[in-house]
Parts: sequence; C-alpha cells; structure tokens
Amino acid sequence: MNSVKTLRFTLVADGSSDAALLPIINWTLRSAGVLPEGSFADPRRLPKKLPSLSAKLKAALERFPCQVLFVHRDAEAGSWESRRDEIKAAMVENGTAVALIPVRISEAWLCFDEGAIRQASGNPKGTIPLVLPRLARIESDPDPKSRLHDALRTASELTGRRRKSFDPHEAVHLLAEDVGDYSPLRALPAFRRFEAAIAAGVHAGWRPGLYADLV
Repeated sequence: MNSVKTLRFTLVADGSSDAALLPIINWTLRSAGVLPEGSFADPRRLPKKLPSLSAKLKAALERFPCQVLFVHRDAEAGSWESRRDEIKAAMVENGTAVALIPVRISEAWLCFDEGAIRQASGNPKGTIPLVLPRLARIESDPDPKSRLHDALRTASELTGRRRKSFDPHEAVHLLAEDVGDYSPLRALPAFRRFEAAIAAGVHAGWRPGLYADLV
C-alpha cells in the first residue's frame, strides 16, 4: 500500500515574487513523505487594501481552499518569534497553518546553488566567478535579494542591451525550479524550524493549529 498522502495547501506570502517559495515547500513536503498539491495566493488576485494579516488569510482560504495554509512572513528587522506570534494571532478559527519565516527574505534561501544559478541565468556552461555568500552566512546578509539578482546577471555573461533587458525576477522563479536538492538549507536555523514544523504537522495528522515550534 502506498503510504504517501496528498496535502492540498495554499501559500500566502508577502508579495507576488514569493511564488518562488513553492518549489521549496514542495521539496520539503516530499522529503517528509507527503505528496504536495500547492496553490499560490497571489496578492494580485486578492482584494486590495486588506486591513490585516487575518483578513488576508481569510480571503486566501475563500479563493484558494485547502487543508493547510503556509504563511510566509520575512523576519527582516523583527525577530522570528514576533513573526510567529503575528501569524498565530491572525489565524482563522480552527484553521491549520505552517509558519514559513526566513530570517531575511525568501531570496536568501536561493543563494546557495551555483549550478542552478547558472542554469537559471540561461548560461549553464558559464565559468565567470560569482560572488555568493557562504551558506552559513546567508541569513546575516544585509541584502540577499540584490546579491542574488547580481549573481544571476553576472552568470548570464550578457552585455549591453541584452544585459539591461535581463529579467532577474523571472530568473529567480526558474532558479527555484532548477534547484534539485534543498537539503543544504538544513544548515540554517530558520529552515530547520520550517522543516520541523512540517514534520510536526505530519505527525499530528494536520489537526488544527499553527505548526511553527522551535527546534
């Protein structure tokens, strides 16, 4: 008998570019023995000027029904714990959610795979050196988004008008799909928390609650 269970989830994120988190969620769920069926609650498809995170979660559930919400909030200047508490306070009554809280921004979790960066840039056989942060320091990088965009442009080895027309936002989405193994992110405390939250949800059968415990 196949023990893999399907989980229908919806990602609620800070911005439309955070759809790049879907491949990371899918990889982590599969690693936990779960078959993912994910949707992205693109902010552009939700009502404008929602007054609170709670209203955003309710709107996402109405438009993208699911078993579990994955709620993305960047920690940035705040603490991981404050973001977790913010998500918990905003949850729909009797709802089920997983907190997804990178210490910086979502691009920080995509800065580690040089081969995938070259592939996403459209120049997989390039050899020009890329300036990437050490994996252990990704969460302390002050601007991982700019660092990643610069690395993609550099890896493309484009010049002139072609370099100016290069779209790093599109390349980031390709990069997220091109990374075949996200296990190196286990070196990061924020990712370990996220993976542990998924493990807890699987163990609990996804009963209502927020899965975001510290590890």
